[in-house]
Amino acid sequence: MKHSKKMHHISWNVTKKCNLYCKHCYRDSSPGELTEGELTTGEGKKLLEDIKKAGLQIIVLSGGEPLMRPDIYELIEHATALGLVPLMGSNGTLITDGVAKKLKASGLNAIAISIDSATPEVHDQFRGTENALSMAITGIRNSMNNGLKVQVNCTVSKYNVDDIDSILEFANSEGALSCHMLFLVDVGRGKNIEVTQLSKLEYKETIQKILSNKFDMRVKPTCAPQYKVEAFLKDIPSIGGRGCIAGISYCSILPNGDVHICPYTPVKVDSIRKKPFDEIWHNNEVFKSLRDFSKYKGKCGSCGYIDICGGCRARAFSATGDWLEADPYCLLDIET
Repeated sequence: MKHSKKMHHISWNVTKKCNLYCKHCYRDSSPGELTEGELTTGEGKKLLEDIKKAGLQIIVLSGGEPLMRPDIYELIEHATALGLVPLMGSNGTLITDGVAKKLKASGLNAIAISIDSATPEVHDQFRGTENALSMAITGIRNSMNNGLKVQVNCTVSKYNVDDIDSILEFANSEGALSCHMLFLVDVGRGKNIEVTQLSKLEYKETIQKILSNKFDMRVKPTCAPQYKVEAFLKDIPSIGGRGCIAGISYCSILPNGDVHICPYTPVKVDSIRKKPFDEIWHNNEVFKSLRDFSKYKGKCGSCGYIDICGGCRARAFSATGDWLEADPYCLLDIET
């Protein structure tokens, strides 16, 4: 099966270190010293070169908090020099005017900044730090003022499901290019707040609410591949390619160089310290199985929408221990 290269992108968690302690962190990041075993600058540059060799274009630098890594500007410059498109995922709290200027000068194309509620008390509690919202908003404005495109990210859970409209309104009013609603997956510290995950009915209703937005900016449910089916059935235009792209046109690289099928699925397929990334990307058997839809099991394997949805591989793995099994959050049996 052939996939368009233009949508392929890689997420590299450049560090596990973070200045915040968020309730839902999938990497279980925290303040402190850099994690032992993180890729060196030289290894990081080699990784970027191998991503380019693999024929990919977009590299997302995340964490932890990527701005905690001392050589982050050097890595962005190297990615840019290779012709890659470097993006960043950040909590936004460290983006001063000077930092934004350096990011832009280094060649950063765009930055995603997380806002979990437009209400300071809710966002700050979720992020474990006072004034986290006001600092993130300052980071958004500093980024935009220095010519960086901004995407607002939001992790959706019971904590903030009633805040979705206000978050979308906030992102639109700030001039964000897009807003991605990331549905909580029970991994990392997210396992500790499983009680805050939406029920299947809430999940479906929230997807429908997001799809029905009237904003000009791009709005996309993420870690919710069923949105593609919901959009198709209701004849609503939707952005993005296939619902779940784990191992197909996307994967994640951990701070120590381990390669996982996605940030929320702790399935190690190899390590870039043992094999070049381009070889892993093209030849790894786990990736090959994810790209062969005949290998999928259960309801996902027999579903007519597998080409556009595919089910969330992270939720399938969390529920069954098998990344090819059915996603328990299939919505085809729920009427609303």
